[in-house]
Amino acid sequence: MADPSFFRKPAAFSLAKIAGLTGSELHDPSQGDFLVDDVSSLDKATATQLSFLDNRKYRDDLTVTKAGACIIHPDFASLAPAGLRLVLSKSPYKAYALAAQALYPVEIPAPQIASTARIHPTAKIGANCVIEDFVVIGENVEIGEGAWIESHAVISKGCKIGKNFRAGSHASISYAVIGDGVRLYSGVRIGQDGFGFAIDPAGFVKVPQLGRVVIEGYTEVGANTTIDRGALGDTVIGKGSWLDNLIQIAHNVKIGRGCILASQIGISGSTELGDYCAVGGQAGFAGHLKIGSMARIAAKSGVTRDVPAKEEWMGYPAMPMKQYLRQVATLNKMIAKK
Repeated sequence: MADPSFFRKPAAFSLAKIAGLTGSELHDPSQGDFLVDDVSSLDKATATQLSFLDNRKYRDDLTVTKAGACIIHPDFASLAPAGLRLVLSKSPYKAYALAAQALYPVEIPAPQIASTARIHPTAKIGANCVIEDFVVIGENVEIGEGAWIESHAVISKGCKIGKNFRAGSHASISYAVIGDGVRLYSGVRIGQDGFGFAIDPAGFVKVPQLGRVVIEGYTEVGANTTIDRGALGDTVIGKGSWLDNLIQIAHNVKIGRGCILASQIGISGSTELGDYCAVGGQAGFAGHLKIGSMARIAAKSGVTRDVPAKEEWMGYPAMPMKQYLRQVATLNKMIAKK
């Protein structure tokens, strides 16, 4: 059970309702009236709680679980102990996520603008927005309806933001055009100067950063991630992408739709990722690269050249995964012979 100090205890849901909400089926439809009042892991769940199995490594926990019900792939149903009520889904983790969302919906405060918020007279704020204490909104900013801007966030002049936007506390946004349904977590920095300068023996010369950051709709940007504005042209984050915490996106980077970037990634200027790329934590990219759509880059990889679409690369310097693993195996054999 989630800590009630932070999360409101959910109402009970019937298994039939959970199956409907998650696009699942009940193993035994006669059990549809059974009520679950919370979610928990297999090893900690109690008789009125819902759990799930999505990874084979936890199947031993399944055999001894005390959960009242479990979301499970049909192929694993035979492993379940007698008496465990089963909700069958070919995507158990997704089904669990939807069930947990239903039991613990996001509690959005009632629309209000705090008296301590500072909003420029020329700013346009949509209906039903929540603007918390000490928020600063600059000249000619436009924010769509249903936004939730948490305390101490700063939105600088000229920014255009869509509907149902959410900015965490202490986020700062400048030189940005942001679509509907975007969420920026606490401490995000959008639109700073890119790291652009001309090298000269007499002293470095700053290159003005004259572009913007464009974040397309339904994207999430994790806490303390930074996205620099373009030098000429825009830095672009594609629709539906999810960026983890502590990522650095340099000027004029372009990230396609539906990309997933884990924590501590660094992407140098003007590199482009196609649609639906997945990148592991602490990977680094040199500048001006082309990463094809649906490419997968392993954690801690150092990418120094273009990656074709749909390929899996790893290592430093990064190379196709099979090639890298062959090199590691060969090296291990050479070491073993000494």
